[in-house]
Amino acid sequence: MKLDIQHETHYEYSAPLRYSTQSLRLTPQPSAHQTVLRWALQVPGKLFAQRDGYGNEAHTWTLARRLWRGAIHAAGLVETHASPWLVDAPALPSPLLYLRPTALTPFDRQLLNIGAQALDGAPAERNLLALARLVRERVAYRHGVTDVMTSAVDALDIGAGVCQDQAHVFIAACRARGVPARYVSGYFYAPDSPALASHAWADVCIDIPGRLWLSVDVTHGCVMDDRHVRLAVGPDYAACLPIRGVRHGGGEEAMRVSVQIRPAAP
Repeated sequence: MKLDIQHETHYEYSAPLRYSTQSLRLTPQPSAHQTVLRWALQVPGKLFAQRDGYGNEAHTWTLARRLWRGAIHAAGLVETHASPWLVDAPALPSPLLYLRPTALTPFDRQLLNIGAQALDGAPAERNLLALARLVRERVAYRHGVTDVMTSAVDALDIGAGVCQDQAHVFIAACRARGVPARYVSGYFYAPDSPALASHAWADVCIDIPGRLWLSVDVTHGCVMDDRHVRLAVGPDYAACLPIRGVRHGGGEEAMRVSVQIRPAAP
């Protein structure tokens, strides 16, 4: 499927912004799952490309002038191939990196118990999908009850959250069972639910020496298919934020985000 993606983030400030530096992870990369036919970023400054420690294509830009409002635009055309199996290049970090706990995906007895219910022996697609089902039973999909700092343990205690929270619980449960797992940020084409356009799911390492990963969408209970477009990976959400930055001045900030995804015209 060819998907046309338009992602806009608009900022307005109550006082003049005097300085800002931002790091972006808003560029999809080619893989067995997707072909990037065209992609462009537009920001109120000069972009500098770089590769981060997890292999993501990142960009930074700096603004050193007065600004009351600004916008970041990411847009392009991506063809998806519905390939949930991915093999990391040798230059990327070892899958063992994704066994370590983080602040958002800590080790916890609850998470170990959830993982133990589904992951018996070597991980396989069927038991990973069973684990995804268990996570959805424990963390119902609901907006407005968590935030970007909610950990996997907090989401379990609340009993609800969004795709980010469900992915964190799933990832932490895998790691607690000794299975490497990582967070994936990206887009999801859901014509009937545009609020799901910005999405998160998980990669699970099936074969550590072979660097073979299976990508699992916990929220939808499926493996990655042609509705998914990958942006970045990392140990958790904090490692692959679409936009992260610091600023001086600006007073109160108002942010508005719009993501539109539609099949490309023939």
